[in-house]
Parts: sequence; C-alpha cells; structure tokens
Amino acid sequence: MGHSDNDNKNPDYIHLNGHKLSLNELLNDYNKLKNREKKAVKRWCKEQELKPYQAELIKMQQYLEDEQKKVIILFEGRDASGKGGTIRRITRYMNEKHYRVVALGKPTEEQRTQWFFQKYITHLPCGGEVVLFDRSWYNRAMVEPVFSFCTEEEHRNFMTGVTGFEKDLVRQGTILIKLYFSVTREEQARRFERRKTDPLRQWKLSEVDLQAQDRWDDFTHAKYEMLKHTHTTASPWTIIRSNDKHKARINAMKVLLNAIDYGNRDHNLDFVPDNEVVISGSREIELMEAQRIRQGKFTD
Repeated sequence: MGHSDNDNKNPDYIHLNGHKLSLNELLNDYNKLKNREKKAVKRWCKEQELKPYQAELIKMQQYLEDEQKKVIILFEGRDASGKGGTIRRITRYMNEKHYRVVALGKPTEEQRTQWFFQKYITHLPCGGEVVLFDRSWYNRAMVEPVFSFCTEEEHRNFMTGVTGFEKDLVRQGTILIKLYFSVTREEQARRFERRKTDPLRQWKLSEVDLQAQDRWDDFTHAKYEMLKHTHTTASPWTIIRSNDKHKARINAMKVLLNAIDYGNRDHNLDFVPDNEVVISGSREIELMEAQRIRQGKFTD
C-alpha cells in the first residue's frame, strides 16, 4: 500500500524500509540509548578507579602467602547494604587458590546440636589464605534474635563468648578484620524495589529481605548491642557507610590494605580512607548513643 502525499510532507514522521516512524519515538529511543551509554561509561570509569587498589590486594595476597599469614574478613550489615558486591570487587583479580568466600546457609539439625562456633571453625583459613565471610557468626547477634531463630539464652551465650573466641583467634596469629556495612532505610528500600523489578536481581530477594524494612528498629537495636559488646581492642569493628556503593567498595579496600603491612606498596596511591565513609566502631557507638539521647530512640 503506498503512502499519501500528506504523509510524505508531514514533518513529524519519516518512512524507513516501508515503515512509518514517529520522530518523537525515534528521539525518545535515541535519548534512552545515550543515557544507557552514559551509565555504561560511568560504570566503566568506576571499575577503572578500583583497579590500582585491586593490584595492591594482589601484592597483599602474595605477602600473606609468602609469610603464611592467616586472614579472616567478616562482612556484616543489613540486607542490601552492599556486602556481596564489595566482596566480588575485592576478590576479582586475586589468586583463587589462596582465598575463599564463605556464605553459610541455615544450620542443619546436626549443627544445631553442636557448639555454635563449630561450623565456622571448619572454614577458618590455613597459612597463606584469606577467608571472606559473607555474613558470619554474627548472624547470632543480628538476624537470629530479630527473627527469633535462636533463643534468648543462645543469644546471651553468644554475646558472652564471642569476644573470647575472637581473642583466641588473634592471639594465635590470625588477622581478623570486621566490617559492618551501614545503609540508610531509604536506600535499602530503593534497592529492594529494584530487586523486585529487575529479573537479574530477583534471586537476591528473600522472605527475610521482605521483612527487613518492617523490622528496621529491631535491627538497629541489635546493631547497637552487637557493637557495644563486641567492639574490642583485639577485634574492633570498622563501619562502612554504603549508600554510595562505589565509595564503599574503594574505602573497604583501603581498610584492608591498611590493616596489613605487606610492603612494596604504590606510594603514589591514596590509601587514606574517606572519614565520611569509614567510621570506627567506637565512634559509631558514640553517634548512636547521642542520637538516642537527642531523640529518645535510635533513628538510623
């Protein structure tokens, strides 16, 4: 079927391969493509910015292997706080033979009858190895009591015993680094919403995640109690503000690199953490207590 002269003269449409196309639709498609390109370039630039620190992590790993040092890194924090993405960036170029990522599921019936730390001990590092726990024994300080997955007595026993357990690890030569990723309620909600609508991220959304916003205050109280009782000289906590994922990742790398004197580091690189992103556990406790005094409760 042919096109009328009016169609050909209409400036709002063009004809391409027998199809009548709206210029507005073409413009919208073009703008969407440009926005995707901009986002892709931005992501690429961020990944490039990580690479010098990832190169330093390889040097650090080589030092640990040469010296047969043992390292445990704990990644804790609320759901969708950025732990997994940070772990992937930290380990991206590391030697797979000398690190492990451990993310344990629910305890089996047999494990529930064992000493609580027993299932974690089997995953501890040997000489020259780094073990990164994507959630750790601190499940018993945060998730389990909030969702009643443990009894009050089990929670109390954990809080009493964990500092001695960690002190023994450190005393016997293990380097223990504890990171808590702190995200705001609004940012967590935004990330959950994205998981609901993005088919590539839907697998991340669990039943526990769906209740995280409703139990926000319970998690905040559990966080405070955990920090207050388990931030020690032997095994301190470092808080990573993780609303900005890129800043969280690069600063977490800086924390790790500063925790180990591996030598041969690139002195042209900035190893100083951003004090708006990296907060000591003791400072976080002070901030939370001041907030409670001012407002009568924790609000973050």
